[in-house]
Amino acid sequence: MGDTIHKVDYYHVQLPDKPGETLRILLGLKEAGVNLLACCGFPIGDGRAQIDFVPEYDEAFRKAAGRLGLELSDRKPAFLIQGGDRVGAAADSFAKLASGNVNIVASQALSVGAGRWGMILWVKPTDYERACEALGF
Repeated sequence: MGDTIHKVDYYHVQLPDKPGETLRILLGLKEAGVNLLACCGFPIGDGRAQIDFVPEYDEAFRKAAGRLGLELSDRKPAFLIQGGDRVGAAADSFAKLASGNVNIVASQALSVGAGRWGMILWVKPTDYERACEALGF
């Protein structure tokens, strides 16, 4: 079984880098019935953190984020890659992008159990169309 590559949209928020901040958002999204395909966060300095959200449905996410008082970034493109876990799974997608001369801004990949893996992958917006071509869109 080959990998499935999805074009997805993501949004990010910046918030205080302290315990419970992301939990507050996740609980609010849960209460609103918003499903996330991916979510990751990291410190950005000066006591702040950035959380990236890849919602299954943009409109529901944006409405819930508004009710939670979140200041969302503009919608930005990314890729969600899923498939059967195997040695070199992430390297396969990296190789396609490298052959298309596309630099990867960031990625997070992991084995999700039951023989499956997944990765969220970001490229510069100016490289997005070239990345689509390299990944077979």
